[in-house]
This record gives sequence, structure tokens and C-alpha cells, in this order.
Amino acid sequence: MLVAMTEIHIFKSIQQLAEFAVEKWAEISRSEVRNKGYVSIALSGGNTPVTFYKKLSGEKGFPWGETHVFMVDERFVPYESDENNYHMIHRTLLRHVNISPKHIHPIRTSGISPETAAERYEEDIISYCRTVGIQLPRFDLLLLGIGEDGHTASLFPGTPSLKETGRLAVSVYPPDPSKRERITLTLPVINNAQNVFFMAEGASKAKIIKEVVEDKDHMLPASMVRPCDGRLFFLFDECAGSLISEKRKQTGHSAGRLLP
Repeated sequence: MLVAMTEIHIFKSIQQLAEFAVEKWAEISRSEVRNKGYVSIALSGGNTPVTFYKKLSGEKGFPWGETHVFMVDERFVPYESDENNYHMIHRTLLRHVNISPKHIHPIRTSGISPETAAERYEEDIISYCRTVGIQLPRFDLLLLGIGEDGHTASLFPGTPSLKETGRLAVSVYPPDPSKRERITLTLPVINNAQNVFFMAEGASKAKIIKEVVEDKDHMLPASMVRPCDGRLFFLFDECAGSLISEKRKQTGHSAGRLLP
């Protein structure tokens, strides 16, 4: 198995982080469209990506006509809910760009169980793979966050979903009963992506980020994300990246650090 090339980029503000990410995503997307005629991206919810999505919606020349958009995960709530990830992504990004509805692949959550929602999403992914002539999904760009407990996507510490190897998407019941049921892509799908971007901001994330990036605590789901043949980008603001050792971090709009 090939080891992912990893880059850490730390920025003075979330605005600079988003500008850098948009530039990289546009560059990679245009390259993929030139090489094979389409690009596939998988997006996450949360607060941190909002600035990125708004800036991406205004990026001139992004190949939306050749782009397929998937969800990394979803809370099992109706589309109308403020907690629905697709609702947020549609509001901040998709409704502002010229993309075919046939190229958008949300996770449906109305009138069915979480298990059925996961099955139908998996069927949608398989159908897409057949259309473009591949056996397994290999997203060109995949965006993740990091929770304060080390979860990413809707993969939580100690849950059975972390050991899933046969499914593309599964339903998840978080350990905290106050949290909503979820549907999530599984680790084999995430680790088959070509470019995985983690984004995080704020001092509350600093401790867990150090454990994921520097200590490589393999009990944490975010540490289990290691693209088998791709690139891994960690994008943090200064507060989130404050506990990463100086030898590993660089600060600035275009500064970064390559790690083995």
C-alpha cells in the first residue's frame, strides 16, 4: 500500500484558509476534467466549511458542468432542518452555481429509516460508478472536519462503523444519545479518495488536532484517514494548529509543510 503524501497548512484566518482551498480545488478539478472529462467531489457539513463554500461558489472557471457532488455524511433529519448538511451546502454553494441536478447526489432522509437511507445512498454511488466506468468510488476531492472527540465524517470513536469494509455507506448511531442518527461514507471509500482535505478552526480543536496530526493516535477516527494512493491536506487556522510543533508547521497564505 502506498502512503499518502501529507501537507499541513496553517493560516492567519479562516478567510485565508478558504482562499487557499478554493485555489487548490479549482486547480485539481480543472486538471481532472482535462484528463478524464469529469470530476467528483464529496462534501461535509459543519460550520468551518461555510466560508469555503461561499468562496467556491464565486470561483470563475470552476468546471461545474462536469462536476459530480456527493455527501460525506448526513444527519438523519429532514432537508428543511438547519441540522441537515445538504441543506447548508445547497444554501451556501450549490444553488449559486451552474450544475445539473443529475450531478448532485444528496442523502435522502425523508420517509425511510437510517438503514434504508444508507442502502439507497450506496446504490446511488454504485450507479454513478457504473456510469463513469469504475468499480469503486474514487473521489477526486473529499472534504472532512475533525470533531473535538476525534470523529470525522460520522465515524465516531469505538463504533462498529470504523470496522466496516464491505459497505460504501452505513447508518450510524453516535455514542452520545443526544446526537442525531447519521449516514456516512465508510473508511475504505474515504481512503480511496485521490485528495482528502481536513479543515478545522478554533482553539477548542487544538488538542485533538495535535493527537491526530502529530501523535497519530490510531484510536481516533480522524487518524484512520490515510488515503492509500493519494494526498492528504490539513488546513487549520492559527488557533486550531497552535499545538503542532514549530518544526512541522508553517504560517501564511501559501506556506505549508510536507510530512512523510
